Amino acid sequence: MAEKRDYYEVLGVPKTASDDEIKKAYRKLAKKYHPDLNPGDKVAEEKFKEVGEAYEVLSDKDKKARYDQFGHAGVDPNYGAGAGAGGFGGGFGGFGGGIDLDDILGSMFGGGFGGFGGQRRANPNQPRRGADIRVSLVLSFMEAVHGCTKTVTVNRQDVCPECGGTGAAKGTSPETCPDCRGTGFVTVQQRTPFGVMQSSQPCRKCGGKGKIIKTPCSKCHGAGKVSSTKRVEVTVPAGIDDDQSLRLAGLGDAGQNGGPAGDLIVIVTVRPDAMFERDRYDVHVTVPITYSQAVLGADVVVPTIDGKVQYTVPEGTQSGTTFRLRGKGIQYVNGRGHGDQYVHVVVEIPKKLTKTQREALKTFEDSLKEDNYEQRKGFFKSLRDMFGGKE
Repeated sequence: MAEKRDYYEVLGVPKTASDDEIKKAYRKLAKKYHPDLNPGDKVAEEKFKEVGEAYEVLSDKDKKARYDQFGHAGVDPNYGAGAGAGGFGGGFGGFGGGIDLDDILGSMFGGGFGGFGGQRRANPNQPRRGADIRVSLVLSFMEAVHGCTKTVTVNRQDVCPECGGTGAAKGTSPETCPDCRGTGFVTVQQRTPFGVMQSSQPCRKCGGKGKIIKTPCSKCHGAGKVSSTKRVEVTVPAGIDDDQSLRLAGLGDAGQNGGPAGDLIVIVTVRPDAMFERDRYDVHVTVPITYSQAVLGADVVVPTIDGKVQYTVPEGTQSGTTFRLRGKGIQYVNGRGHGDQYVHVVVEIPKKLTKTQREALKTFEDSLKEDNYEQRKGFFKSLRDMFGGKE
């Protein structure tokens, strides 16, 4: 099996990174390498899968803890999950009863030390829910506004069809570990200056699983799970926004010991639109109008997310004026009603005038009085009041 890169290195974050820092790094890299933004780029596609795999582990509290302790072997069945427990030292038998180190540290720090206090009493073979899987989905502005159906590729861990998840070859079954008697942990004693101390550690013989597979399944090699790639159809509801997510129950990794599967979480990224700008469920659009349309008033064509509409711009409309189209915004997700659309009018000043046009415009300007310009009139009145005299 090819050597995998360290997940922290993949995301470019330190091991001390917070959940928010890990999420931010993932979103940045997922956007950078997403196949929709890099069509035909096999390198980007592999990077995208690598980033997704790293985030799937580091964003899950339990998986991250196992990875930090055992590396890839702690989270990937194909690496022999739990085998890393072999790194723990063997027991120091023969000292008789002693002081329980877990009990001492538990009373000092509130719970077992190094996580073993609680694990020592847990049944390693009880049903456990599978891990959630997170994938990224890039949508256009209109796809997010109106909703759509998309297909995503999911890499997940399925129950091995050959052994049914037991990890043992057909006709055989896992056996209870004789060292830990199925608990997954053994008591270790050690002589110290304070006396004989004892604590619980994962069983080396079974790797903390409580069972031993003497004849592993040929398909999953004893892991009980196999990697698979599936294409899942996702129904995106109308009105979904950037950085929101969809949860598809039961489509994550398969559970352990008969436990339920995790969920598939689809994180949505919405590409910006060249014309429309979104503010929650409201839409903003800028419409240029001519000088004469602003002065005389006119019916102008305004784009909306549902098509073109005609809007009457009143006489004397100033540049920067905003009009509100009620109910022309985005549909509320899984609810009734829509936001509004705001139309920002910008008066475009004509360029490259001919001599005739210039003269006509000057004649028109000379015919106007101060009363025709309310803002200009108010401005120069304030100027006179401030400095006195004429402007």
